[in-house]
Amino acid sequence: MRILVTGAAGFLGSHLVDRLVSQGHTVVGMDNFITGDARNLSHLKGHRRFRFVRQDVSAPYRVSGPLEGIFHLASPASPPDYQRWPLETLMVGSYATHRALVLALSKGARFFLASTSEIYGNPLVHPQHEGYWGNVSSTGPRAMYDEAKRFAEAITTSMQRSYDADVRIARIFNTYGPRMRPRDGRVVSNFIVQALAGEPLTIYGDGSQTRSFCFVSDLIEGIYRLFLSDRSAPTNLGNPREFTVLELAQTVKEMTGTASPIERRPLPPDDPKVRRPDISAAKAALQWEPKVSLRDGLSSTIEYFERIVRR
Repeated sequence: MRILVTGAAGFLGSHLVDRLVSQGHTVVGMDNFITGDARNLSHLKGHRRFRFVRQDVSAPYRVSGPLEGIFHLASPASPPDYQRWPLETLMVGSYATHRALVLALSKGARFFLASTSEIYGNPLVHPQHEGYWGNVSSTGPRAMYDEAKRFAEAITTSMQRSYDADVRIARIFNTYGPRMRPRDGRVVSNFIVQALAGEPLTIYGDGSQTRSFCFVSDLIEGIYRLFLSDRSAPTNLGNPREFTVLELAQTVKEMTGTASPIERRPLPPDDPKVRRPDISAAKAALQWEPKVSLRDGLSSTIEYFERIVRR
């Protein structure tokens, strides 16, 4: 297939591009480098089945030639990023999603939306299943991301109902691995970079809040299987194994051998207290579940950050 990937230079986008190219597909990658990094795609420079276009996908653009698939991954995805670029985040969830959907319809292509577990907000149902509507503030400090993704899901399903668009929607839970940006505000990268630098590991609140951490190779496998499947309903993709933030900090301290202390700070407003996916639908429809353990995934991620932080 010939496939367009928006957000191609980002953490997840670049890994997805690698997977698609390795499967024999031809990929057009787009990114404007707000949070993406050209180095994530440098190994594909000159590859006959990959072409990169620097483009803000919220603005008008054209793609000549056929397309069989569009993966819409473009968006800031960590709190410091989407709070720094709130309007850009809202635009990429609205205008860019609409543009990509219209392009998919015009090309007869399948459209894949990278949504997020953040649409569940600070959940009152645990674990979170796809039928849960969420507990989200439309005006809080995370609203620009949460509501952008909720709108993206709404317009995607509306285009499906109104125009029979061929769509897939993944609700992606916390994912980590190589190519995350240092100090991007996500807890895994923050802890590892702080530990390697000998700085205090920063915990917000008492560290009892929980997260479920999925290694990037597992997540990309789930995305690829969902894209090829017949399932059009929103689908949770993440690791159902749950850890407290304090447990993660202690594990990173042990694995890096750092003497860094743990430093506590006030919990930010609207920070979810729990986060864990119910992946029953993905198991049944895709025969998919994560395989990489937290310690194995952290080992690869620590090795990556050791190379880029200490060089």
